Amino acid sequence: MSSDQTPPYWLLISVLFSSQPLTPALAMTLHQAAFDLHQRGEGSREVAGDMLSGRVTNLRRDVALGGIAGPAFEAEIETERGSGVVRFVLTRQGLELMKQQEAPPTPPRPKYLN
Repeated sequence: MSSDQTPPYWLLISVLFSSQPLTPALAMTLHQAAFDLHQRGEGSREVAGDMLSGRVTNLRRDVALGGIAGPAFEAEIETERGSGVVRFVLTRQGLELMKQQEAPPTPPRPKYLN
């Protein structure tokens, strides 16, 4: 998936609590780890990047807050600013957008001249 096709992070993730300020890059890293956990049905996984390390945990429950609903996750992270905790939701809108982008294109149907 190229970066110009990736939806903006604010459509993909809704942060419920964060003890660290989230940059767009950090939000996308947490989103990708959580999306992979959600797709595979796994419980947790390590995340690492240039300025991040930690663990994302699938809380295995859906939450709703006003018009935002989706599966809940928690991340314990270490950044250049110190350690922190982030609790967030993958939005249903974001999940649908990601599934559409992952779906392989449908090959064109052959045209018969009968």
